[in-house]
Amino acid sequence: MKKSNFQPFAYDLNEAQIKQEREKARDIRKSQWWKRCLAKGICYYCEKQTPPKELTMDHIVPISRGGRSTKGNVVTSCKECNNKKRYLLPMEWEQYLSVKE
Repeated sequence: MKKSNFQPFAYDLNEAQIKQEREKARDIRKSQWWKRCLAKGICYYCEKQTPPKELTMDHIVPISRGGRSTKGNVVTSCKECNNKKRYLLPMEWEQYLSVKE
């Protein structure tokens, strides 16, 4: 079976724009601002202390949902929260959390 390049939510983004956003995210990861965010060692979502090396970058509004790679749209996230949140928007993620409680 051939793997599809279908992206269910990418509104008006083409492959080049998605690639550009991912490149911007890589540049942010190299910045002193991002290193300071990591040094705090806190997951944005669950607020648990997490070793900086175990934190990941998460787009609050995912690229696939029209989000951009900007300082205002990326946060530190533990791998568990990042894997669970995936492509959800903030309000969808809050609904997910409220159902889990």
